[in-house]
Amino acid sequence: MSAIKSFAKRRFHSFGYDVRRFYPLQCEAFRLGRMLETHEVNLVFDVGANIGQFAQSLRKLGYRGRIVSFEAQSEARDQLLHVASLDPLWEVAPKAAIGAEDGEIELHLAGNSISTSVLPMLDSHLRLGPDSKYVRTERVPLRRLDTIGTGYLQPDSNLFIKADVQGYEGEVLKGATGLWSRVVGLHLEMLFVPLYAGQSSYKELICDLNTLGFELWDLRSVLVDQQTGRMLWADAVFFPGVEVKEGARAVLR
Repeated sequence: MSAIKSFAKRRFHSFGYDVRRFYPLQCEAFRLGRMLETHEVNLVFDVGANIGQFAQSLRKLGYRGRIVSFEAQSEARDQLLHVASLDPLWEVAPKAAIGAEDGEIELHLAGNSISTSVLPMLDSHLRLGPDSKYVRTERVPLRRLDTIGTGYLQPDSNLFIKADVQGYEGEVLKGATGLWSRVVGLHLEMLFVPLYAGQSSYKELICDLNTLGFELWDLRSVLVDQQTGRMLWADAVFFPGVEVKEGARAVLR
């Protein structure tokens, strides 16, 4: 590296920036876009949509297919409805939390909105983000994904499920068993340390998805412990990797 380049990099680092050559396949968004194209995804279920951040990121990376967003908290859903109304291929499903059964459930609303969950929050989470403290609760409908989502499927739908539900991802998958024949990929938040009481085990999620014929294609770190460097949670992407055994998609454990 030349002295000029070395000096320039140090200057940028001093302001908190890094400058390096752009390699498309080292960019998580670019890789996801390539994966969606490879598997001809034309329908995305955005579970735990909040105000539509994931759907908007899909549009930025070039995805032009249909999106259906699912969000239970009222304030976030109001913003979601406004944003989605500007996109003719983006729908918002009826208000409901997504889980393993149909009924009702208590939703714990976090001060920062994005940490909202049906699960109790542990002190370890509060230490990481004091603004994530629960501030109130909201009673909301609870629906299985294959109950509320089936009506959005079309004969040629290649379905991609994204679930970012703060430790409740396993319950979402248990409620989607009726959709497995149409699912070509998944994008799941995975927690590697205890942050919510009763949260899904990342080991069991990976094991169950492997049984269903899906393998890990990508992993993007979302939050790292600043003191130890340990990855606390990440976004994991799964697509078929091996031939699915007959009957393997019948149930999730």
